[in-house]
Amino acid sequence: MRPNVPSKSPPIGEQLTAHLKLLGNQIRACREQHKINATATAEAAGLSRVTLHRIERGQPSVTMGAYLSAIAAVGLTLEVVDATKRPGISPVQLAHAAIQIDHYPQLKQLAWQQPGTHELSPTQALSLYERNWRHIDQASLEPDERALIESLLASVGAGRLLV
Repeated sequence: MRPNVPSKSPPIGEQLTAHLKLLGNQIRACREQHKINATATAEAAGLSRVTLHRIERGQPSVTMGAYLSAIAAVGLTLEVVDATKRPGISPVQLAHAAIQIDHYPQLKQLAWQQPGTHELSPTQALSLYERNWRHIDQASLEPDERALIESLLASVGAGRLLV
């Protein structure tokens, strides 16, 4: 007879942890955008408020079913996409990448005061966008740069631009 040992979760890689944190941030951002409090969301999802809080923090020990319940409760859907067929850089890849300033015209203009700098970390790039958002011509943002900003917000910006 086996001793009563709690089961352990399988080892979680950095990439999976980053995906769960991103998912949790998106759930929380949607809930807050719709001005729904955590208690009402948890009740609608059939979860405890503590479990919802763990989901919004991206904790891997929460079941997939609980994540799906929270996603549905805030009015989102989960879509599985083949990463090999999706253009652009994923938020998880972005979190570990250096951003080439020359590839993004408006970011390059914002970085004029940093001569000799050719790349920024995701955190530095988002900070530069946020500090100087009033100088961004949103109408002329190229699709790649708009996608970069969205990825930065998702990976290091908690889903929203602080301006």
